[in-house]
Amino acid sequence: MWLVHAGTLCVCAVNEAALRLLALPRERVLGAGADTLLPTPEDFAFWAEAAAVACEGGAEAVAELCSQALLQRGDGATLYLTRRIRPLPPGLFMVALQDHSAQRLAEQEREQLLAQLRATLEATADGILVTDLAGHIRSFNRHFAQIWALPQALLQEGNDAAVYDWMRRSVADPVRYQQRLDALREAVLMQASDRLRLRSGQVVERVTQPQWVGGRPVGQVFSFRDLSERIAADQRIEHLSSTDPLTGLANRAQFGDRVTRAVADMPPGGESFAVLVLDLDHFKHVNDSLGHHGGDHVLCEMRSRLQHCVREGDVVARLGGDQFALLARASDARAAELTACRVLETVARPLTLEGSEFTLTCSIGIAVHPVDGISADELLRHAETAMQRAKAGGRAGYRLHHPLHQPLDARARIQLDHAMRLALASKRFRLTYQPQHDLDSGRLVGVEALIRWHDPGRGGDIPPAEFIPVAEASGFIVAIGEWVLTQAVGQASRWLQQGWPLPVAVNVSALQFQQPYFVDQVQAVLEAASLPPHLLELELTESLLLHDAEETLSRLQALAQLGVRLAVDDFGTGYSSLAYLKRFPINKLKIDRGFVRGLPGDESDAAIVRAIVQMAQALELRVIAEGVETEAQREFLSRVGCPEGQGYLWAPALEAEVLEQHQRSQPLPPAPTPA
Repeated sequence: MWLVHAGTLCVCAVNEAALRLLALPRERVLGAGADTLLPTPEDFAFWAEAAAVACEGGAEAVAELCSQALLQRGDGATLYLTRRIRPLPPGLFMVALQDHSAQRLAEQEREQLLAQLRATLEATADGILVTDLAGHIRSFNRHFAQIWALPQALLQEGNDAAVYDWMRRSVADPVRYQQRLDALREAVLMQASDRLRLRSGQVVERVTQPQWVGGRPVGQVFSFRDLSERIAADQRIEHLSSTDPLTGLANRAQFGDRVTRAVADMPPGGESFAVLVLDLDHFKHVNDSLGHHGGDHVLCEMRSRLQHCVREGDVVARLGGDQFALLARASDARAAELTACRVLETVARPLTLEGSEFTLTCSIGIAVHPVDGISADELLRHAETAMQRAKAGGRAGYRLHHPLHQPLDARARIQLDHAMRLALASKRFRLTYQPQHDLDSGRLVGVEALIRWHDPGRGGDIPPAEFIPVAEASGFIVAIGEWVLTQAVGQASRWLQQGWPLPVAVNVSALQFQQPYFVDQVQAVLEAASLPPHLLELELTESLLLHDAEETLSRLQALAQLGVRLAVDDFGTGYSSLAYLKRFPINKLKIDRGFVRGLPGDESDAAIVRAIVQMAQALELRVIAEGVETEAQREFLSRVGCPEGQGYLWAPALEAEVLEQHQRSQPLPPAPTPA
């Protein structure tokens, strides 16, 4: 408050509260003109009238002024206040200000929050319905009306009973719907989630939550979400992830599930079943002569023939390429042989394509449960091995699995070992690089160097699974490993010189790692190529880490001091020990493709993968998944916290030049931070 002299219209007295409000010192206020402290049009008009009346000697005749006003303080702040001016005899005016700034700001904030809430409710994809404890409708958003297809006229009536009746008549089971709704209304504190099927075919998720005000329930909030599109998309994804896109047959993952189910469903002493794996002979010639379109036509024709030559209840699948598989139920070895003969005859029937007639044959491998294996993995592996024996035996035939024929005899192993040595000397080995990607962004984060061997004299490409075990047994794996290390580090160095700091992972065999000069060799290779050590990652097996733990620890620590990164390959397939993970300077775990193949449907695989990721996170280790082939697998791995993956979802192993072309349009990977 302050007092104004009616004759001079200057301030003659002021209290401390006014000084704080104005943010001015007392000397600035005392003697100031009344119209300078609160310079609003309304105040100017009042004091002008007061001056005129004062000249006539009757200040008491001036009418009081009481209204809202804005005050610009001395420190620049703006206040919202109520200002009241009234005459005080004799010859004074009293000015009283009451600050409402905090209240006004709170009201503005509430209004803003309410506006945001309304906008949020209207923007959300969920339909929202809010009721009081008695079930009376208090509010809803437009998505609620859209999901339930409520007529506009019905909404404008404000008839709650009519709205509820419409909703009840819209569901497929009105009686059960009403019973559940009544239960929810009685239990006002219940949080619940239900799925409703509407007569229109929609599937709607209803989530019920209590509404609280001041610590007590005042109503319920129902949110409705239309799940129809998501369910349809999930079904499409599930179908695509378990079905071969070309033939429509079960793919390898689904076939493995079917075999696993057959194992689980077989009662003790029940009839055995057989797994047959068949591979078309010389199918490459078909693609070379007729093109891939013609090859696809042949594969679809083989699908039809196989489906017509199996019994009801048997399963036909395409494992990939020109390889198919059959699950023959209620079959012992003899019955499986008869099935194989029938398949051989069916496949060998003449084919006509583009006016040309030709004949294809196939090679078949057979494994019988439980004699040849008790798991889907084991049965498939043994059937594939038997199929390879059928091919090696001249093709166009079948072979039963036999443990004594695994997988090469002594003479063949000697010949293969000699061929490997010649291949290294004549530079027939080459490296390919499989990209490793960030699962969320898809960004390239590294590559794994993989050895490949093409030998025209031995029929073309020789799979690593065939020659690596022989190399390990003969000790030649050390020379191969040294060549791979040198080539991979050299390629990584060339990429670095091109401004592409791409980490390269290299597999290390147990025998190579155990060489006394191994650490010095790694250092020498890095220095010769001028490659920063953190761009090299060595992948080690679990069995290697458990061999001579003290010597292994010393060697790993020496590698870690160099700055080389260390990863455990195929983690979980061997003896997974937490002790060595804690003790050894490991940077990364690689989840074996065997655990990824069944994701996300296989519960045991899903549980194992979750456990590996959680353990890695607890130990502050990176994780990468191998063998990622489907979007569903990528999504699951990302969701459980696995940051990286590699597999056919992005690309197979590529030549260095092909990889560069493949990634040219992509952003360069960021340079990894040295450990």
